[in-house]
Amino acid sequence: MITAALMMLQLSAAPVQAAPAPEAEIAPVNRVLDAMHAAASAADGEAYFATFTPDGRFIGTDATERWTLPEFRAYAMPYFSQGKGWTYRPVMRTVTIAPIECRCVAWFDEVLDNDAYGTTRGSGVLRLTDDGWKIEQYVLSFAVPNDKARAVVDVIKAD
Repeated sequence: MITAALMMLQLSAAPVQAAPAPEAEIAPVNRVLDAMHAAASAADGEAYFATFTPDGRFIGTDATERWTLPEFRAYAMPYFSQGKGWTYRPVMRTVTIAPIECRCVAWFDEVLDNDAYGTTRGSGVLRLTDDGWKIEQYVLSFAVPNDKARAVVDVIKAD
């Protein structure tokens, strides 16, 4: 009896994986992320920053890079105004809509290809606003193969 009760308790506490959102529901999220990448590649600062919430954040590859949107705009706009953008081509992306009633929060991860860095990864959170889906946080990171991680860490530690 106790064993059965413990099994029931364990089953009721097990996490339930949300069913994947239908393509029609995640398509607007994908369009925002694709528009962000296209604007960065075209050095279109206004279009790029319009994909973010006003209080959005960009977290770059360096541990010191946690930019508020105004900080990141101040950094990036001089490059954009010279026609210098950056191109990260999405190779694979997974989008999840939070299983909450409003269906107003999404998170994603994507594998990207970049001419200078090769395979990288983007991840983050979007929020559904009155103006549609907007990026709340974007994190860009280097994808380090496991068999090369020790050598990369050793180089970083040597600094």
